[in-house]
Amino acid sequence: MWARSMISVAFLCGLSGCGPGPVLSDAEAQPDQDMSFDRLYRKNCSACHGENGSGGPALDLDNPAYQALIDDVSLKKWITGGRPGTQMPAFGEAAGGLLTERQVNALLLGVRKKWGAKLPNIADAPPYDAPDDTGNAMRGDAVFQAACASCHREPRHRVTDTTYLALVSNQALRTVIIAGRPDLGHPGWRELADRGHRLTNQEVADLVAYLDSLRSATPGQPYPRPNMER
Repeated sequence: MWARSMISVAFLCGLSGCGPGPVLSDAEAQPDQDMSFDRLYRKNCSACHGENGSGGPALDLDNPAYQALIDDVSLKKWITGGRPGTQMPAFGEAAGGLLTERQVNALLLGVRKKWGAKLPNIADAPPYDAPDDTGNAMRGDAVFQAACASCHREPRHRVTDTTYLALVSNQALRTVIIAGRPDLGHPGWRELADRGHRLTNQEVADLVAYLDSLRSATPGQPYPRPNMER
Protein backbone atom coordinates (compact mmCIF):
# COMPACT_ATOMS: atom_id res chain seq x y z
CA MET A 1 0.00 0.00 0.00
CA TRP A 2 2.81 2.39 0.95
CA ALA A 3 4.60 1.71 -2.34
CA ARG A 4 1.40 2.28 -4.27
CA SER A 5 0.91 5.65 -2.54
CA MET A 6 4.45 6.74 -3.35
CA ILE A 7 3.93 5.87 -7.01
CA SER A 8 0.72 7.94 -7.05
CA VAL A 9 2.53 10.94 -5.51
CA ALA A 10 5.33 10.68 -8.05
CA PHE A 11 2.80 10.50 -10.89
CA LEU A 12 0.95 13.58 -9.62
CA CYS A 13 4.21 15.49 -9.25
CA GLY A 14 5.05 14.66 -12.83
CA LEU A 15 1.71 16.06 -13.98
CA SER A 16 1.98 19.21 -11.89
CA GLY A 17 5.55 19.98 -12.89
CA CYS A 18 7.08 19.78 -9.45
CA GLY A 19 10.56 18.39 -9.02
CA PRO A 20 13.87 19.51 -10.50
CA GLY A 21 12.92 19.12 -14.19
CA PRO A 22 15.39 19.83 -17.01
CA VAL A 23 18.35 22.05 -16.19
CA LEU A 24 18.38 25.21 -18.32
CA SER A 25 21.52 27.12 -19.20
CA ASP A 26 21.77 30.78 -18.18
CA ALA A 27 21.22 31.79 -21.81
CA GLU A 28 18.03 29.70 -22.06
CA ALA A 29 16.73 30.95 -18.73
CA GLN A 30 17.52 34.59 -19.60
CA PRO A 31 17.31 35.13 -23.38
CA ASP A 32 18.46 38.75 -23.11
CA GLN A 33 21.77 37.50 -21.67
CA ASP A 34 22.57 35.17 -24.57
CA MET A 35 25.71 36.48 -26.29
CA SER A 36 26.40 33.48 -28.52
CA PHE A 37 26.64 34.64 -32.13
CA ASP A 38 25.67 31.22 -33.46
CA ARG A 39 22.47 31.10 -31.40
CA LEU A 40 21.57 34.73 -32.04
CA TYR A 41 22.12 34.35 -35.77
CA ARG A 42 20.17 31.09 -35.96
CA LYS A 43 17.18 32.53 -34.09
CA ASN A 44 17.05 35.95 -35.72
CA CYS A 45 18.84 35.97 -39.07
CA SER A 46 19.18 32.56 -40.70
CA ALA A 47 15.61 32.35 -42.01
CA CYS A 48 16.25 35.26 -44.39
CA HIS A 49 20.04 35.33 -44.83
CA GLY A 50 20.58 31.57 -44.97
CA GLU A 51 21.90 29.12 -42.42
CA ASN A 52 25.51 29.79 -43.44
CA GLY A 53 25.12 33.37 -44.63
CA SER A 54 23.75 32.60 -48.10
CA GLY A 55 20.97 30.82 -49.94
CA GLY A 56 18.14 32.72 -48.27
CA PRO A 57 15.67 35.19 -49.76
CA ALA A 58 17.66 38.18 -48.45
CA LEU A 59 21.13 39.39 -49.41
CA ASP A 60 23.88 36.87 -48.74
CA LEU A 61 26.10 37.95 -45.86
CA ASP A 62 28.97 35.71 -46.92
CA ASN A 63 29.47 37.78 -50.09
CA PRO A 64 32.94 39.39 -49.72
CA ALA A 65 32.01 42.30 -52.01
CA TYR A 66 28.94 43.06 -49.90
CA GLN A 67 30.99 42.91 -46.71
CA ALA A 68 33.48 45.33 -48.23
CA LEU A 69 30.77 47.78 -49.28
CA ILE A 70 28.97 48.00 -45.92
CA ASP A 71 30.34 49.86 -42.93
CA ASP A 72 29.79 48.88 -39.30
CA VAL A 73 27.60 51.89 -38.55
CA SER A 74 25.13 50.93 -41.29
CA LEU A 75 25.07 47.26 -40.29
CA LYS A 76 24.34 48.10 -36.66
CA LYS A 77 21.65 50.58 -37.67
CA TRP A 78 19.87 47.98 -39.82
CA ILE A 79 20.09 45.20 -37.24
CA THR A 80 18.71 47.56 -34.62
CA GLY A 81 16.04 49.41 -36.57
CA GLY A 82 15.39 47.34 -39.68
CA ARG A 83 15.53 48.63 -43.24
CA PRO A 84 12.67 50.81 -44.52
CA GLY A 85 11.29 49.64 -47.85
CA THR A 86 12.46 46.07 -47.31
CA GLN A 87 11.27 43.00 -45.39
CA MET A 88 13.98 43.41 -42.73
CA PRO A 89 12.37 44.11 -39.34
CA ALA A 90 13.84 45.87 -36.32
CA PHE A 91 15.59 43.55 -33.87
CA GLY A 92 16.97 46.05 -31.33
CA GLU A 93 15.13 46.97 -28.15
CA ALA A 94 15.56 50.63 -29.03
CA ALA A 95 13.26 50.09 -32.03
CA GLY A 96 10.80 47.66 -30.43
CA GLY A 97 12.74 44.44 -31.01
CA LEU A 98 13.91 41.84 -28.49
CA LEU A 99 17.70 42.16 -28.69
CA THR A 100 19.73 44.29 -26.32
CA GLU A 101 22.43 46.60 -27.64
CA ARG A 102 25.07 44.12 -26.46
CA GLN A 103 23.39 41.37 -28.47
CA VAL A 104 23.19 43.60 -31.55
CA ASN A 105 26.92 44.25 -31.15
CA ALA A 106 27.52 40.50 -30.81
CA LEU A 107 25.71 39.91 -34.10
CA LEU A 108 27.66 42.69 -35.81
CA LEU A 109 31.02 41.42 -34.60
CA GLY A 110 30.08 37.82 -35.43
CA VAL A 111 29.05 38.70 -38.99
CA ARG A 112 32.33 40.52 -39.53
CA LYS A 113 34.43 37.77 -38.00
CA LYS A 114 32.68 34.97 -39.88
CA TRP A 115 32.27 36.52 -43.32
CA GLY A 116 34.29 39.72 -43.43
CA ALA A 117 37.79 38.38 -42.84
CA LYS A 118 38.98 38.51 -46.47
CA LEU A 119 37.68 41.61 -48.20
CA PRO A 120 38.37 42.34 -51.87
CA ASN A 121 39.69 45.68 -53.05
CA ILE A 122 36.63 47.59 -54.25
CA ALA A 123 38.16 51.06 -54.31
CA ASP A 124 37.22 51.44 -57.97
CA ALA A 125 33.63 50.20 -57.55
CA PRO A 126 30.64 52.58 -57.66
CA PRO A 127 29.70 53.89 -54.21
CA TYR A 128 27.26 51.83 -52.20
CA ASP A 129 24.54 54.45 -51.88
CA ALA A 130 23.34 57.29 -54.06
CA PRO A 131 20.34 59.66 -54.08
CA ASP A 132 17.31 58.16 -55.81
CA ASP A 133 16.95 61.10 -58.19
CA THR A 134 20.37 60.74 -59.86
CA GLY A 135 19.32 58.12 -62.44
CA ASN A 136 17.61 58.32 -65.80
CA ALA A 137 15.14 55.54 -66.63
CA MET A 138 15.53 55.80 -70.43
CA ARG A 139 19.30 55.48 -70.22
CA GLY A 140 18.82 52.68 -67.68
CA ASP A 141 16.68 50.74 -70.16
CA ALA A 142 19.57 50.83 -72.64
CA VAL A 143 22.04 49.68 -69.96
CA PHE A 144 19.69 46.85 -68.95
CA GLN A 145 19.39 45.61 -72.53
CA ALA A 146 23.17 45.67 -73.00
CA ALA A 147 24.36 44.26 -69.66
CA CYS A 148 21.47 42.42 -68.02
CA ALA A 149 18.75 41.27 -70.41
CA SER A 150 20.59 38.19 -71.68
CA CYS A 151 20.16 36.53 -68.25
CA HIS A 152 17.02 38.24 -67.01
CA ARG A 153 14.81 37.29 -69.95
CA GLU A 154 14.06 33.95 -68.31
CA PRO A 155 10.84 34.06 -66.24
CA ARG A 156 12.53 32.76 -63.07
CA HIS A 157 15.18 35.49 -63.35
CA ARG A 158 12.85 38.29 -64.42
CA VAL A 159 13.73 41.19 -62.13
CA THR A 160 11.35 43.42 -64.10
CA ASP A 161 8.38 41.61 -62.55
CA THR A 162 6.31 44.11 -60.59
CA THR A 163 5.69 41.66 -57.74
CA TYR A 164 9.43 41.19 -57.25
CA LEU A 165 10.05 44.93 -57.44
CA ALA A 166 7.46 45.47 -54.71
CA LEU A 167 9.61 43.42 -52.33
CA VAL A 168 12.93 45.23 -52.82
CA SER A 169 14.02 48.79 -52.26
CA ASN A 170 16.04 50.86 -54.71
CA GLN A 171 19.03 50.54 -52.39
CA ALA A 172 18.71 46.74 -52.40
CA LEU A 173 18.67 46.80 -56.21
CA ARG A 174 21.77 48.97 -56.26
CA THR A 175 23.50 46.67 -53.79
CA VAL A 176 22.86 43.58 -55.93
CA ILE A 177 24.03 45.36 -59.09
CA ILE A 178 27.33 46.26 -57.42
CA ALA A 179 27.99 43.32 -55.08
CA GLY A 180 26.11 40.62 -56.98
CA ARG A 181 24.62 37.53 -55.40
CA PRO A 182 27.13 34.67 -55.75
CA ASP A 183 24.73 32.27 -54.05
CA LEU A 184 22.32 32.74 -56.97
CA GLY A 185 24.97 32.99 -59.67
CA HIS A 186 24.25 36.70 -60.13
CA PRO A 187 27.37 38.63 -61.20
CA GLY A 188 28.38 41.79 -59.42
CA TRP A 189 30.02 44.91 -60.75
CA ARG A 190 33.46 43.32 -61.01
CA GLU A 191 32.22 40.20 -62.82
CA LEU A 192 30.28 42.38 -65.27
CA ALA A 193 33.46 44.38 -65.89
CA ASP A 194 35.31 41.16 -66.67
CA ARG A 195 32.62 40.39 -69.25
CA GLY A 196 33.02 43.76 -70.93
CA HIS A 197 30.31 45.71 -69.10
CA ARG A 198 32.17 48.03 -66.73
CA LEU A 199 29.30 50.00 -65.24
CA THR A 200 29.93 53.53 -64.08
CA ASN A 201 28.27 55.03 -61.03
CA GLN A 202 25.88 56.88 -63.33
CA GLU A 203 24.96 53.69 -65.19
CA VAL A 204 24.19 51.92 -61.91
CA ALA A 205 21.95 54.83 -60.93
CA ASP A 206 20.28 54.70 -64.36
CA LEU A 207 19.65 50.95 -64.01
CA VAL A 208 17.99 51.47 -60.63
CA ALA A 209 15.89 54.31 -62.06
CA TYR A 210 14.76 52.07 -64.92
CA LEU A 211 13.73 49.24 -62.58
CA ASP A 212 12.02 51.73 -60.28
CA SER A 213 10.00 53.04 -63.25
CA LEU A 214 8.53 49.55 -63.71
CA ARG A 215 7.01 49.39 -60.24
CA SER A 216 3.24 48.98 -60.01
CA ALA A 217 0.89 50.77 -57.65
CA THR A 218 -0.94 47.43 -57.28
CA PRO A 219 1.76 44.74 -57.33
CA GLY A 220 0.51 41.21 -57.75
CA GLN A 221 -2.70 42.45 -59.37
CA PRO A 222 -2.09 42.55 -63.13
CA TYR A 223 -5.78 42.53 -63.97
CA PRO A 224 -7.27 45.61 -65.64
CA ARG A 225 -10.07 47.44 -63.88
CA PRO A 226 -13.50 46.44 -65.21
CA ASN A 227 -15.12 48.87 -67.63
CA MET A 228 -18.14 50.18 -65.80
CA GLU A 229 -19.51 51.97 -68.88
CA ARG A 230 -22.27 50.18 -70.80
